[in-house]
Amino acid sequence: MKKLVFFALLVGAYQNWQSIDYFVFGRPDYSTVENEVILYATEWCGYCQKTRELFKDNNISYVEYDIEKSEEGHEEYKRLGGTAIPLLKINGKVIRGYRPKMILASLNAN
Repeated sequence: MKKLVFFALLVGAYQNWQSIDYFVFGRPDYSTVENEVILYATEWCGYCQKTRELFKDNNISYVEYDIEKSEEGHEEYKRLGGTAIPLLKINGKVIRGYRPKMILASLNAN
């Protein structure tokens, strides 16, 4: 039984490592560093909304193109090989989908 509880604690810690890291070391401040962040998204996409919330929670400034309303945004989205949303371009690196750890790792932190 003790092994099961210990294993459950390990799994819980692994799944919440980013929250634990922020609690111990504090959240990185992305607002004071220049990052080129472009979000290609749609208004109705749930993962696009989660990406916006991630940016808001971390004070990350970004430019957004709604690929259904912006011809320029749609063309760039296609040029980057977009097949799904959200599609992000962060400091020249293309990220496909909502991948919070990869998104934050691609940013220049202070």
